[in-house]
Amino acid sequence: MKVLIIGSGGREHAIAAAVAKSKRVSKIYAAPGNAGIGKLAECVDISVMDFDKLVAFAKEKEIDFTIVGPDDPLVAGAVDAFEAEGMKVFGPRKNAAIIEGSKAFSKDLMKKYGIPTATYENFDNAEAALAYLETADFPIVLKADGLALGKGVLICENLEEAKAGVKEIMLDKHFGDAGNKMVIEEFMTGREVSVLAFCDGTTIKTMTSAQDHKRAKDGDQGLNTGGMGTFSPSPFYTEEIAAFCQKEIYEKTMAAMKAEGRDFVGVLFTGLMITESGTKVLEFNARFGDPEAQVVLPRMKNDIIDVMEACVEGRLDEIDLEFEDNAAVCVVLASDGYPVSYEKGFEIKGLDAFKDKDNYFVFHAGTKFADGKVLTNGGRVLGVTAKGADLVEARKNAYEATKWIDFDNKYMRNDIGKAIDEQ
Repeated sequence: MKVLIIGSGGREHAIAAAVAKSKRVSKIYAAPGNAGIGKLAECVDISVMDFDKLVAFAKEKEIDFTIVGPDDPLVAGAVDAFEAEGMKVFGPRKNAAIIEGSKAFSKDLMKKYGIPTATYENFDNAEAALAYLETADFPIVLKADGLALGKGVLICENLEEAKAGVKEIMLDKHFGDAGNKMVIEEFMTGREVSVLAFCDGTTIKTMTSAQDHKRAKDGDQGLNTGGMGTFSPSPFYTEEIAAFCQKEIYEKTMAAMKAEGRDFVGVLFTGLMITESGTKVLEFNARFGDPEAQVVLPRMKNDIIDVMEACVEGRLDEIDLEFEDNAAVCVVLASDGYPVSYEKGFEIKGLDAFKDKDNYFVFHAGTKFADGKVLTNGGRVLGVTAKGADLVEARKNAYEATKWIDFDNKYMRNDIGKAIDEQ
């Protein structure tokens, strides 16, 4: 079987590593891929948004199965483009990927079908949003409606900050067209948990839980990022909470999307907040989380191709998802200055230290191969993942492994999973 993976980040490297373990796969291509993916796949220089070229390439190489990794091409209709040519492809169609592409859509869906979430209002003009804030309780959360690389969320402590946030999102268009509409919602407190699930349009089966760290600096300070590290499983996601979420959130969401004529096939990412008044949805994404994929997929026992094919063919109910009885922690090595401004093009040293180490992984996010060297090529550069018998051991192993890697401007948080040490 020939497989094409669309994307170039740490998520796609984790997917490629899982695909490479499948005995059914003879050849992997990646578009455009990165220096790490290039060790597992043949990388081709095609943009994730150039659907015509991607489809033409897939036809030329007689690709049997395509996996779309990032949110942008999913929301823009990459899956539809492949399906129109009769090609087998994993991911939600455009009309289902809107669950991530529009926060206003997903909030309205949850309200309509009784799926627990924060109270909110949607706005398509700044004046109305500013007027609403005058009577709002603080802190409060402002969210750009569209895709913003995981950064279009502002937590505002007071009215002054909130007014500045409306200006940033809707008037200054800091997040581009993603800010044409905006959601203002209540600020929820509690434990945050991420749950990824495979879906075939009818059946939804959850993977092991994880928890991401979005803020750039230790102690959850600094700006929101695409994710600075994660751990799996979450000790806060109990069997009782999982049972509630399965019935009241996951299954309801699948049924809601079907009722709307938007059957969801692919990976549904549910960001949860475990509050004193119950577990509620923070957000939905229409694909594997990044860096959540880097701690969830290494723990999955199943052949990923078997599972994805079952999703596409509507027979996920035949699959018994299995995960290792252990833990994993991922620490993101970033370029200092991320997510605002940073330099790139520095040589990365120490990657060979991960060879032949079963429980250690280095997933490339922002890297490129040039002149025989692996160079930094983004804000988030690498995801260093380690397994352990439990979360404390996995965290210790992951931080030890970060010492094996060196590059100029290397930056990381030092408290990924610190809360688990206190359990």
